[in-house]
Amino acid sequence: MDSIEIPRILIAALRGGSGKTVLSIGIIAAFCNLGKNVFPFKKGPDYIDAGWLAMAAGRPCHNLDTFMVDEKIVCRSFLTLTAGSNSGIAVIEGNRGLYDGLDVDGTTSTASLSKLLNTPVVLCLDCTKSTRTMAAVVLGLLHFDPDVKIEGIILNRVAGRRHENILRNSIETHCGIKVIGAVPKLKSQDFPERHMGLLPTPEHAWARNSIKAAAEVVADRVDLSAILRIAEAAENKLATCGLTERASEISDDRDDRSDSLTVLTALPKHKLKIGIIRDSAFQFYYPENLEALVSAGAELVFMSALQDSMLPDIDALYIGGGFPETHAEQLAGNLSFKNSIKTAADNGLPVYAECGGLMYLGESLVLDKPYSMAGVLPLVFGFSKKPQGHGYTIATVDGKNPFYKIGTVLKGHEFHYSRVLEWHGEEHDMAFAMTKGRGIINQRDGICYKNVLATYIHIHATGMPQWARNLVRIAGSRLVSR
Repeated sequence: MDSIEIPRILIAALRGGSGKTVLSIGIIAAFCNLGKNVFPFKKGPDYIDAGWLAMAAGRPCHNLDTFMVDEKIVCRSFLTLTAGSNSGIAVIEGNRGLYDGLDVDGTTSTASLSKLLNTPVVLCLDCTKSTRTMAAVVLGLLHFDPDVKIEGIILNRVAGRRHENILRNSIETHCGIKVIGAVPKLKSQDFPERHMGLLPTPEHAWARNSIKAAAEVVADRVDLSAILRIAEAAENKLATCGLTERASEISDDRDDRSDSLTVLTALPKHKLKIGIIRDSAFQFYYPENLEALVSAGAELVFMSALQDSMLPDIDALYIGGGFPETHAEQLAGNLSFKNSIKTAADNGLPVYAECGGLMYLGESLVLDKPYSMAGVLPLVFGFSKKPQGHGYTIATVDGKNPFYKIGTVLKGHEFHYSRVLEWHGEEHDMAFAMTKGRGIINQRDGICYKNVLATYIHIHATGMPQWARNLVRIAGSRLVSR
């Protein structure tokens, strides 16, 4: 595997909210309908869009993020995930605007990913209430960074044939680039939204009908053969990935150990069981995180905090993010499941929780009234109309905890509307010092209780490979000691 060989495109836009996710869903589903083997990817930290892309493709959607994960590892992951594809095409959905990044150089931007993976860009333009001006915008994009290969334009949210013709003729005349599709605004009921964008697919009973509608529109209004030609023309160069080493030579801190962990001399003979709460309340899991646990030797046991009456027989528990606030009454009403988590945590069960999982482990969520949660952690959460934490995070581990060595730098992301109303703990209960992002309270994050670690920070296991190994190791250590 010395070069990227799969045909590939990257769907980008001028800004977030331009409709590129719905367009990407339609393109993926339309190619699948033609018998193509589609590999979906999402640029940047995202669970909801990735869930839709995965459902459209019929396979997991993996994230490509050069903030949380080293560029070489991102490239290696892409190579590995698309290797040996037959009649395949990779469709990558960008995030935010094409050139939007962390700094004036566009670090971690969609454009930088297109150059890293040498992937041509198809630009989705939200043409609402605009015509000829869009040609000027496209011309600026083409000249802003000539190394970014913008190879096609899809007009989105066009008002009709006259609107489309003015846009098409203006762009093709002044910019010398082909318009390969024109899509009208889709019905809002097909893709309902919430404050974080599209509703997660597990909450949307008509998700497959929505995907079907998007595929039909794309097949009718977008030149799929032109997209395929663009994808197939992508050059296969190793150098664009910056890969001068093999995967085994890329450091991933394999010798990392948390202070509280003991290296096992004899692992248990059976696979360690890691419980995963996955239902419509808790659904934000990167596929790579679950895959990393399996690679570390775990057997995954899935359960529901909404439906199950108690924890099954497991050696550790991982609770991801989600929307516990939209299921607060049902979560609060499942007393037996909450109590089984509290008892297990009190007895030393290793538990790792992110964002929604953090809230669930608290004392209560206050919405129209307080809803009692698992009561493992001395926190009461409320909600705001504006994001309380939004974007990439950097935290340094400076306190004892079950999972990370002191001094470890965690790169992740946070996006939540919840906030802490009451905190009944002590400063030393928090193991992370935030240098970027909000954290739980007072620029601190990573609340600990026995073998529990809960945080607002979402990490990506490809960028933090020690996370999965340590979760499995502490589960095994506890099992051996019993």
